[in-house]
Amino acid sequence: MATCDDLYEQLHRLDGQGYGAYKSLRGEYAFEDFVLHIDHVQGDPFAAPSRVRVVVPQAVAGFPKDLWARPCRAIALADYLTRAFHGATQRQERGSGSGKSGQIGIVRPSQAVLERSAAKVTAAAVELRFTVGLPAFGRRIAGRQGAVLLCQAVPNLVKRTLVYEALDRGKIQRHVDTVEDAEALRSQLADHSLVAFVADGAILPRRSGVDERPLQDQAIPFKSPDALRVTLRCPHAGEVSGMGIPQGITLIVGGGYHGKSTLLRAIEAGVYNHVPDDGRHQVVTDPAAVKVRAEDGRSIAGVNISPFIGSLPQGKSTQAFSTPNASGSTSQAANIIEAIEAGATALLVDEDTSATNFMIRDRRMQALIAKDREPITPFIDKVRQLYTDYGISTVLVMGGSGDYFDVADTVVAMDEFVPQDVTERARSIAAQYKTERDREGGPQFGSLTPRIVQPDSIDPSKGRHSVKLRARDVDQLQIGTEAIDLSAVEQLVEPGQVRAIAEAIVYAQRHYMTATTPLAAAIAAVMADLGQHGLDSLTEWPMGDLVWFRGLELAAAINRLRTLQIG
Repeated sequence: MATCDDLYEQLHRLDGQGYGAYKSLRGEYAFEDFVLHIDHVQGDPFAAPSRVRVVVPQAVAGFPKDLWARPCRAIALADYLTRAFHGATQRQERGSGSGKSGQIGIVRPSQAVLERSAAKVTAAAVELRFTVGLPAFGRRIAGRQGAVLLCQAVPNLVKRTLVYEALDRGKIQRHVDTVEDAEALRSQLADHSLVAFVADGAILPRRSGVDERPLQDQAIPFKSPDALRVTLRCPHAGEVSGMGIPQGITLIVGGGYHGKSTLLRAIEAGVYNHVPDDGRHQVVTDPAAVKVRAEDGRSIAGVNISPFIGSLPQGKSTQAFSTPNASGSTSQAANIIEAIEAGATALLVDEDTSATNFMIRDRRMQALIAKDREPITPFIDKVRQLYTDYGISTVLVMGGSGDYFDVADTVVAMDEFVPQDVTERARSIAAQYKTERDREGGPQFGSLTPRIVQPDSIDPSKGRHSVKLRARDVDQLQIGTEAIDLSAVEQLVEPGQVRAIAEAIVYAQRHYMTATTPLAAAIAAVMADLGQHGLDSLTEWPMGDLVWFRGLELAAAINRLRTLQIG
């Protein structure tokens, strides 16, 4: 294996040559305390930076076994190291040069603690994957600057961020313990028949719509109403009390701007663990809970939406419904059916992002428009059947229709961000003020039809590339020539999840989508491979920008591919 000195000398020899000569750097280099792997060299100073890895033996890194011996703790430690490295690169002074010269970068973590391919901690070593912009002036190699970058700047970053003795031990311990506590809280939800748990003292509001850090000024700590308070136990924080949201149908009501949607957003984020100072680090949710909404204009492929929408005008069937341009009501119906198909056990719904005609049809509208002229069965008449027939709970923000009091098991009212249990009062009001609306849609929810994807309807090729993938933030990815709009898939929190989903779609198409394999089974097989082999199973070469995702979001992305066809 070549050494650091060999790399230093080679970079000096390359000084002034054409940028393409950097390709000769690919390989492994033994430094004093780690091994540097140069996996991919950019072809141009303006192209995506070069991909590199460092592998630091545990004999050097020195992280105690207690910090990484259990999977959730190893993920938390890797998350901490990624954040430490990212913070250090943000403070690093960038050298001069053209394009991306001198840039050192790594995936930027969100408030969530997620498994990322950027870092891995094992008994043998700590591995970190990041990018470097190999320096150039114009398109000529700046070899001396490259030697400083790779042989001085990178080793300094390694020593400052990947060695236990150089880091704050107390912060590391707190970070790892907080994540393990959240895992323990979430693991107790099913035993207590809960969909979610919101700890007393949690800070739910965020600083802004584009800043997920907790609101600092005037934030009101969460306090559970007594009737809904439960106490769970954590291995490190001990007993934690807070509001338990029971399985079944829960309404979150209240006036505008009093915190209804803020509470729901915290619940939908609770499928992930969070950093200690997030304010929601003790807010946990059923890991198969899915936020669903209306989504005008999305494509739908072969979905049985007949539980919600009967035969359309001109006798068009809805048992295998397809459209390139769905309405609000048909898109919301499809989103729910697709989520159930992918394994959702709880639905999270906000009336603000729902289609009104999908949510409710009141007595007056029923009197004006006869049922035989209205194909839509509103959600109010199906939400109870979802739970009784399939065990799927619903948490619903509702500020405009008290008709939902008739079907709710629990009603929580938000008053200036303070929750109150108003279940009995809501039932009393429902008994006093009868809606007199007719129930629609029959006594059962209806059948769910498995779908089989035609594999050749997913084409990742573009031009001379057999696979061309591109992820744009958390809102959009591109498979071949087709763009997939993910703006309504609201539980994606990092661009790396979208990149990983793009790879997973190709992986699923190549390995598991057949003429006889249901979509749900193909997705389950992909997630099983990820569970056994990690994110690296998705790619041929080591990548540092992939982030763990749920099968639910993988299904959501596949379902929004406009070329998708069902066999």
